[in-house]
Amino acid sequence: MGGGEKPLVRNRYRYRRPTMTTQLTFVAPRRAKPPRHLADLTMAERRAAVAELGEKPFRADQLSRHYFAKLTESAEQMTDLPAAARERLVADLLPNLLTRVREVACDGGTTRKTLWRLFDGALVESVLMRYPDRVTMCVSSQAGCGMGCPFCATGQAGLTRNLSTAEIVEQVVAGARALARGEVPGGSGRVSNVVFMGMGEPLANYKAVLGAVRRLAAPAPEGLGISARHITVSTVGLVPAIERLAKEGLPVTLAVSLHAPDDELRDTLVPVNTRWKVAEVLGAAWDYARRTGRRVSIEYALIRDVNDQEWRADLLGRLLKGRLAHVNLIPLNPTPGSKWTASRPRDERAFVRRLESYGVPVTVRDTRGREIDGACGQLAAAEPGGRPGERAGRPRSAAARPARAEGSPHNGKRSSTRRANLAR
Repeated sequence: MGGGEKPLVRNRYRYRRPTMTTQLTFVAPRRAKPPRHLADLTMAERRAAVAELGEKPFRADQLSRHYFAKLTESAEQMTDLPAAARERLVADLLPNLLTRVREVACDGGTTRKTLWRLFDGALVESVLMRYPDRVTMCVSSQAGCGMGCPFCATGQAGLTRNLSTAEIVEQVVAGARALARGEVPGGSGRVSNVVFMGMGEPLANYKAVLGAVRRLAAPAPEGLGISARHITVSTVGLVPAIERLAKEGLPVTLAVSLHAPDDELRDTLVPVNTRWKVAEVLGAAWDYARRTGRRVSIEYALIRDVNDQEWRADLLGRLLKGRLAHVNLIPLNPTPGSKWTASRPRDERAFVRRLESYGVPVTVRDTRGREIDGACGQLAAAEPGGRPGERAGRPRSAAARPARAEGSPHNGKRSSTRRANLAR
């Protein structure tokens, strides 16, 4: 891997600027909405909804406590609610939103990927990952994705629809229930971290994602009581949405899926870059860091002979030097039939050294979960009827378990903990 300035790679992966603009989808297709759910509503709205059903408003607090705090799974267990009202309240405010289609595990059962069918047949995935000191849920925010990244099968397949706030929250609640039932090795526990790195572009579904963040962070019985500092929201770089998120007063971690430090390559790898350039995306990220005091995570999928040149590491280092940021390097986990592959180990090490020479903290994530179709969306793609289309969530590419949102960087050393998230 050479160290000087070079043009785009002149080999079989050579890039040419597209002759046509990649179609980006920022507005999801209109589809039937999922049924109303408790998690879609604020506490005031829940009380109003219960009153509409002819019950005392405080029943909303009881129902919320069962869902968010006790993780109650059936109406029969809600014995503090009148029997006559119980079924009606549950049917109206706690409808079934997710149906488990398939679940697979690796890492001794501590990494569990679940394929869910939504009310309209769309498929999405979530992943529960247990570490010695925490439990992380990786959740989907859309069925499919409209951002069109060529190394990401989900983006290539397009967007089916946005998920509702409750459909997102329910993925986390399902993981919390699995822990409470003792289904995950390591004993009972609670979900401590949530990363929006599953299917979809979270900030393209801004209202529902923000609602989900607020439900996850609110203390019980309003929400799950997960610290906002332990929630990560990723984006390919929707600048207006980043700017809007910075003003919300929520100290969540922002993860920017950069993947290239120069506009020429990023225009191709991340087509939204044709609308908001690298400088604009990073400018919004630095403003986010300034407003929130939160370190920005720069996600960078290393693709062999595409974006792993040393001169690109130099450019990235210059862009990030002195900033409140760290880099997560993700060796690409290609989807079946893809021409894309992970960087050579020596090129990966050289890339890390270059970044470290600028004082930029770096973590290289171990890619795991390939034995369970680790790249996001591959369970959906393998399911009969789960092809990209009206009834399926769409597959994505890189799979890597997320680094801790808080804490010191790993100084470029490969993490020894298992990594199997649905990262871009």
